[in-house]
Amino acid sequence: MNIWQGIIIGALFAPSVWAATTPASMDQDLAYQLVESLTVEVGPRIAGSEADRRAVQWALNKFTQLGYDKVWTEEFDMPGWTRGQASLEVVSPFAQPFVLTSLGGSVGTPKAGIRASVVMFDSIEALEKADAAAVKGKIVFINKPMTKDKSGSFYGQVVAARSRGAVEAAKLGAVAIVIRSVGTSNNRFAHTGTMKYDETIAKIPAVAISVPDAQNLAKMLERSSRVELKLQMENQLEKATSHNVIAEITGTEKPEEIVLISGHLDSWDQGTGALDDGAGVALVMATGALIKQKIKPKRTIRVVLYGNEEGGLLGARAYAAKHHKDLDKHVLAAESDFGAGRIWQIESRFGDKALPFAKELQQKLAHLDIALGGNSTYGGPDVSVLAQAGVPVVALSQDGTDYFDYHHTPNDTLDKIDPDSLKQNLQAWLIMTETVANSSVNLRH
Repeated sequence: MNIWQGIIIGALFAPSVWAATTPASMDQDLAYQLVESLTVEVGPRIAGSEADRRAVQWALNKFTQLGYDKVWTEEFDMPGWTRGQASLEVVSPFAQPFVLTSLGGSVGTPKAGIRASVVMFDSIEALEKADAAAVKGKIVFINKPMTKDKSGSFYGQVVAARSRGAVEAAKLGAVAIVIRSVGTSNNRFAHTGTMKYDETIAKIPAVAISVPDAQNLAKMLERSSRVELKLQMENQLEKATSHNVIAEITGTEKPEEIVLISGHLDSWDQGTGALDDGAGVALVMATGALIKQKIKPKRTIRVVLYGNEEGGLLGARAYAAKHHKDLDKHVLAAESDFGAGRIWQIESRFGDKALPFAKELQQKLAHLDIALGGNSTYGGPDVSVLAQAGVPVVALSQDGTDYFDYHHTPNDTLDKIDPDSLKQNLQAWLIMTETVANSSVNLRH
């Protein structure tokens, strides 16, 4: 008997009974055991890397050991990116090094580096309105702070500096861009994340510096009209492939109808990807496996571990393209990709006639202190692609108050996951998934 068979059999013979609303008898540690396995045995797994390939094999093995009916992969091509050495220092007038990270997809600098003075903006909108004469030949610095909140809503207000700042700066003749990390921690970690280029605009290097370093640089600019930086960075761009890993529990009455639950298998290369998105991967893998041990669902439960979410939802787009002819058979799509905080709200995007079902779901989750939210969710980064194609989605919203302290940093590690919070997540996912899989409700508009 292997360890996973032992876990499942132990769950089956737990002393309490899994009631219709509370899966108390199942092994509530399974999700934690899975995320521990992923982060310890694979670790960082940037898309297209050797570690990404090991993560795919890890997922295939675990799905099989957990007893899924079908397990397979779907390959897709993508741009690959490998981080190289990087350094950023103040040359004058206050010589000192900064803590930085390359933004994902950024080109490197010439071998000798880039040395130039800095011009600061408090937002990308301010940069867009700037006079080119004030920017040309300089390093742009966008210094926009991010505020903590439960839903993570401020992320959308600051992330544009990371995603398209290099393009806007290059339009005005900048030679590089430095952004204040898109994060909420004052620890001296820099937050990475993907950025994009416009093929019609010059490609300039893009980096993020830690929040304390951003504050320090801003104070330097208060003291001196000319602060000069030197940036050196080596990155490699090349074509690569990655995979979506997919597994199913086949429905007994309506096997053609799919309840899709998902996370993304890739992570950035600095931490071990425990919160982003090892926890989500573990939750949905455990959900399907534990449901199978209790019931035979009427509808098919499909678990999708998307590849290369971090590079721009590339696995999600590949999945939607490959399965476009049967998206009308996707009853629901849901995703866990916001860490491991306690779930506090359920949101939906259902047709008007299905709104009572959203309330029914919430009532089954109420004992977990989960409230009913609105009906306009996008469901999560990857499943937003399916939502745009008309697939109904639901979001089990986690408490993200501290999520952006660790997001995309070396500090995204297993010790940041609270096992009790993860258990509450798993209970919610089990209830929601089983309820939909055993219903006949039409959730579409």
